[in-house]
Amino acid sequence: MAKRTLPEVHAGSMADIAFLLLIFFLVTTTIDKDKGLIRQIPNNENTVPFHERNVLPILINGNGEILIDYELTKASEITDIALAFIDNGGATSDQETYCSYCEGKRDRYSSDTPQKAIIAISTQRTTPYGDYITVQNELTKAYTILRNRESQKQYGYAFTDINKQVKEGHFKGDLKKVKAELKVIKDKYPILIIDAEMKKRGSL
Repeated sequence: MAKRTLPEVHAGSMADIAFLLLIFFLVTTTIDKDKGLIRQIPNNENTVPFHERNVLPILINGNGEILIDYELTKASEITDIALAFIDNGGATSDQETYCSYCEGKRDRYSSDTPQKAIIAISTQRTTPYGDYITVQNELTKAYTILRNRESQKQYGYAFTDINKQVKEGHFKGDLKKVKAELKVIKDKYPILIIDAEMKKRGSL
């Protein structure tokens, strides 16, 4: 009785198919980019002395409650509080840190100048990430308002609009000049938001 021969499997074509499938998935698959917030992490080795009045402490507890300067605060109130703090201009005219362009109340118990106004955010392990982002967004809104106001006053345009055009490469005009102007506004209202450990009142 003759032995039956098993048909051979042509593996060559399977390798081609596998390669084509690999190319297909590489081309069609979208990879999410990591998104985050650009913030400067405080370096304990390069700390500088600061006064308590120049720090606005914000705590987001495990329940998502927001405490600003140790008082329970609604998310909708954050922008206005940040505006008042950053733009306070508490330094007197005879001081080197006097802010001539600030339009705040000039409360001597609040921040001296925008260059010294630090917003320190503290969280707990169970703090909802969404609430943390909400706080960051409200603070960013405050800086945006101040930068746009000063930019309109000095140069007649909104800081955010021109800054976006420059970043995306769409700006048509004197690029060197406008970059210098944007830097002036950034220097007047630097974003000083840090993640910090909440301390007891009076220990800052």
